[in-house]
Parts: sequence; structure tokens; C-alpha cells
Amino acid sequence: MKDDIVREVLLEQGVSATYTGTVLRVKGPKGEVERELVHPRVMISVEGGKVLLKVTKGTKREKMMVGSFKAHIVNMVKGVQEVHTYLLKICSGHFPMTVTVAGQDFVIKNFLGEAVPRKVALVKGVDVKVKDTDVIITSTDKEKAGLMASKIENLCRITNRDRRIFQDGCYIVTKSGK
Repeated sequence: MKDDIVREVLLEQGVSATYTGTVLRVKGPKGEVERELVHPRVMISVEGGKVLLKVTKGTKREKMMVGSFKAHIVNMVKGVQEVHTYLLKICSGHFPMTVTVAGQDFVIKNFLGEAVPRKVALVKGVDVKVKDTDVIITSTDKEKAGLMASKIENLCRITNRDRRIFQDGCYIVTKSGK
């Protein structure tokens, strides 16, 4: 059954949004986030202190898209108010590994006694800090923070070893919003 679908996201105090073309930009005290939101039948507009999502005579698929767009916008508003933070723990039981941020790379040296260091490039717009056995990832964009956390976790992926014994690596402990 086709219904008119209208959803709105309230913008908090100090947060502003603009929608030009297909790009939604949200600015706040902690920074700015932009995202391309494209669907031929979903109309997006910024009116007053709200972002409105409208579909006339929408199907269940368009209702799903409106729900997804709303979730993205809520995450954008949260990100410019208080940054999204991911926490990873460094576990090194067999060999003492060194974890550093060098320039635009995240580097792990001596992982399971390997001679060649493992590296991954940092995602733009993401801040990565290493404190003792913790890696703290912060960003105004939730997707970029999660992407960087998963890249670091996959950097320490172990193959051809028993995972119950060789538990070395960097593991996501807390995610943003959980």
C-alpha cells in the first residue's frame, strides 16, 4: 500500500544544515560532516531547525530508504556535537609489538616476530591516538571512524595459526553509540 511518508530530524542548538544538489552538510561546534544522499523519489529539505524527508505515495522500499537517510542524518548531527569514538585494545602475548602513528600511517612493528612492519594509511578526517595498550579513534563522521577501526583490526589478522593460542592483535572493544 502506498502512503505519504514524512520524517524529520531536529537540529540541536548550535547545529546547522544545508542541502545543495545531493549533498547534505551539517556544521556544529566539533566540526563539519557532509554526505551524499541520493534517491529519485526521496525529497530532502532543510526548514527552520529541521531536516525533512518526504516521499509521496511511497512503497516499502522508499520507506526503508527514508529510514536509512534519517539514521545517517542523526549520526551526522551527533558527530558534530560530540565526536564518535572507537576504542581498540592491543594484545601482545608472544612478542612485544610496537604500535605507533607515523605521519599518515598506522604502523605495527614486531607483530608475532615479523621482520617487516605492518602499515595502514590513515583515513582523512580521523584522529588516531595510541596510549599504552589502547588505540583511540575519534572522528565527526561515524563511518570514517568505524572504517579506520576495522582497518586496524584487519591489519592484525592471523592466518595459519590457532586463534585460541595466538590471540595477539588489536581488537575493537567499544564502538560509538554502543
